[in-house]
Amino acid sequence: RFWGRSATYQSGGAYGFRDQLQDSMALVYGAPAEARAQLLRAASRQFLEGDVQHWWHPPAGKGVRTRICDDLIFLPYVACHYATTTGDHAIFDEVIPYLEAPLLKIGQEDDYGSPAISSTIGTIYDHCARALDHAQKVGVHGLSLMGTGDWNDGMNRVGEKGHGESIWNSWFLIATLHQFATIAQERGDQDRATTCRQRAEDLRASLEQNGWDGAWYRRAYFDDGTPLGSATDDECQIDSIAQSWAAISGVADPDRTRQALDAVDQRLVKSDDGLILLFTPPFDKGNLHPGYIKGYVPGVRENGGQYTHAATWLVLAAALQGRGQRAFELFDLLNPIKHATDPESVSRYKVEPYVVAADIYGLPPHTGRGGWTWYTGSASWLFRVGLEAILGFHLKGTTLEIDPRIPGEWPGFEISYRHGSSSYRIQVDNPDGVQSGVSLAALDGHSVDFRSIPLIDDGKSHEIIVRLGNRPE
Repeated sequence: RFWGRSATYQSGGAYGFRDQLQDSMALVYGAPAEARAQLLRAASRQFLEGDVQHWWHPPAGKGVRTRICDDLIFLPYVACHYATTTGDHAIFDEVIPYLEAPLLKIGQEDDYGSPAISSTIGTIYDHCARALDHAQKVGVHGLSLMGTGDWNDGMNRVGEKGHGESIWNSWFLIATLHQFATIAQERGDQDRATTCRQRAEDLRASLEQNGWDGAWYRRAYFDDGTPLGSATDDECQIDSIAQSWAAISGVADPDRTRQALDAVDQRLVKSDDGLILLFTPPFDKGNLHPGYIKGYVPGVRENGGQYTHAATWLVLAAALQGRGQRAFELFDLLNPIKHATDPESVSRYKVEPYVVAADIYGLPPHTGRGGWTWYTGSASWLFRVGLEAILGFHLKGTTLEIDPRIPGEWPGFEISYRHGSSSYRIQVDNPDGVQSGVSLAALDGHSVDFRSIPLIDDGKSHEIIVRLGNRPE
């Protein structure tokens, strides 16, 4: 997917701005140079105004400029993840030119063309800051403008007139602003750090005031102010990603977050069918017209089926809530091999059980049938939530944090990790049968802080022991 950008279901060969940036987040462990190169490549597709090409074809760079609101935010989001994980903060000092092209006209949804390379250049830090500045516009509810789509491209009519707002994108922007504020402060840019945190707080307050529907968070507001993702809607009453990112952002009201995730469990997790639906009910014959998503058959792809990319975020949300048992149960539903455990399952699933499926159909007569396989960003996210969120493996440059969220019945697990020329055997024990919490950690027999276990590239073998349990006062 990363190198070829071509597969059975899509042979375009283009880079997707947000797509391959998200892919690169999983490469920081095994191929950090590839992740770094993709960040530089993506930054080179940013316009002077701060927006970006939604996708482009190398080497000429011909691609599409859009009003989609989330693409550009993934640049700072992924840059922060890369720098924090690898320790390569020098990435922010790399210099890349911008693009120049005519602005989209009023009413123009997108423009396909070959932009010029600008004589104006900026560091990756500048590119990230410019993206966040472009993303600061809000609507009447104080929420992020949605433009012609956010993560769900099929909702391209929700904010096409420039007034619709995305509740999901607001949570995502908050998470990014907080991460970038930390980077800004480390670089001595206190003004930028303060601005980022203030904007995040303004968005948080607006979300709590205008995003809550009574039992979960809404998904968006149309241009005319009609809510999407509300119990009052006939279709798309609850959308999973607005609830997941309330948790992932780390700033949503805790009681509301728990209530929202419980609602997802009750309405979108279909354990008997092995599915986690994106939203319900799907769009069909109702009065809401969110965009081309409504052209999909109900229960297929983004229209109310399982869209695995989004489902991985629910696993992450459960883990962040300390619910190790639930996180693993949800991960198990997404594990493709679980869809082929017997002949009946194989007959229903119909696609390869050894790769992640981008989508699985959610309604009869095709419930449980796999859709688009191989070429999906779900794979990188599923890898990350398994490694980071459940097993609790967090690389931080030359240190390691081990802080798992696992089922209580797990006695423990092992991870083999190579750091440069050194080998690390990580043994996690769970004698008290807990789901989270580290009581002690040791490196080669010496007590260490589990949040900052030092890594040494000395060509030797090392042993890390982590014991789960109640943390000592």
